[in-house]
Amino acid sequence: MTEHGHAVVLGAGMGGLLAARVLADAYDRVTVLERDRLPGTAGNRRGVPQGRHVHALLPRGAAIVDELFPGLLAELVADGAETIEDYSLLHFAPGGHRLCREMRLPTTYQPSRPFLEAHVRERVRALPNVEIRDGCAVAGLTTTPDRRRVTGVRVDAGSPETIAADLVVDALGRGARTPAWLTELGYPRPEEREVPVRLRYTSALVRLRPRAVPEKLVVIGATPDRPTGMGLFAYEHDTWLFTVAGYGDRRPSPDLPGMIGFVADRVPKHVEKALREAEPLSDVATFAFPASRWRRYDRLRRFPEGLLVFGDAICSFNPLYGQGMSVAALEAQALRRCVRRGGDHLARRFFRASAGPIGVAWRLAVGGDLALPEVEAPRPLAVRLSNRYVERVLTAAERDPVLAARFMRVSAFVDPPSALLRPSAVARALAG
Repeated sequence: MTEHGHAVVLGAGMGGLLAARVLADAYDRVTVLERDRLPGTAGNRRGVPQGRHVHALLPRGAAIVDELFPGLLAELVADGAETIEDYSLLHFAPGGHRLCREMRLPTTYQPSRPFLEAHVRERVRALPNVEIRDGCAVAGLTTTPDRRRVTGVRVDAGSPETIAADLVVDALGRGARTPAWLTELGYPRPEEREVPVRLRYTSALVRLRPRAVPEKLVVIGATPDRPTGMGLFAYEHDTWLFTVAGYGDRRPSPDLPGMIGFVADRVPKHVEKALREAEPLSDVATFAFPASRWRRYDRLRRFPEGLLVFGDAICSFNPLYGQGMSVAALEAQALRRCVRRGGDHLARRFFRASAGPIGVAWRLAVGGDLALPEVEAPRPLAVRLSNRYVERVLTAAERDPVLAARFMRVSAFVDPPSALLRPSAVARALAG
């Protein structure tokens, strides 16, 4: 399907880049507008403060990204990205349960966020009908006189400018402007579901002594009696990203020795020793995440034509679960299916199609958060029962490689959550 028109994507983060890739197959021209000045190579930037912290490209998300950009995963590895194929090189302990190392899973690709985004950005930039313009601040939308259709955007790129568009995609992240724009245009704002997690985390890029940590990934999750967690990820170019996090009043110190001390009683001794001997490669970065938020655009009865919302601008999750980039990839897959059916009522169809994968990720993340007393939110009976069952699954998965792999596949969106409710999984959980 070709719309023979111009699509404008607001934001050149992972969500915006994936949306642009899909739209490039459907529109004559696609323009990506980014407020930041984009680095020429992999590098952190102001508009992506979470880029300095640990990120995960889950297996399902990786498969979709490689489908959209054939050969990208191999290119990442060739340029230095780490992979996990041998899961004995994994220390993964969600909810205080270290999962069995003998599990078998698809290859996990472990690029840093700036490294991955730079490779994706160059692939998008190479598309013949896509232009990426940085240094462009979005000022607002333009519409038809009856305000039923969005016709473009007003930007400031050193001087005011209006860019006409047949479709505008808001991929500006948590700070997206669409709710305010809807109010200005006389439309209702979307209902918002919010779970206050009050999470604060700090990260530092380090270099460890060779072979000091045989694992390529160390993740220790928060527990009800210890609402803190940590991650240590092997990244490209012999670097490691170390992140510690705390809920509520548990706030890690913004310095490397303080970070290590914050989780010293929870990490393996060889990991603690390696971190104390590590060479710092960056300043410590801090980030506060107040709440997971889902804007339910799929429930709106009125929405202007020519406008779409994508990625974190729809739903942003507790980042410690590493779902964001993979959910954006699942949204890109849904958008591709929708645009192939034409441009009529595109937003309505996309919001409904994307609500499925978003809902799965939301339930997984919120269920995990509601297991912690520090998260002050209602706990319906279904959530309490689900969390009790997950606790049984994780306990059994400490020794059961089949159940451990099934839990990981669900967490990585490879299998649906119902896979944990199949009779064989229930039997293994109860036996464990």
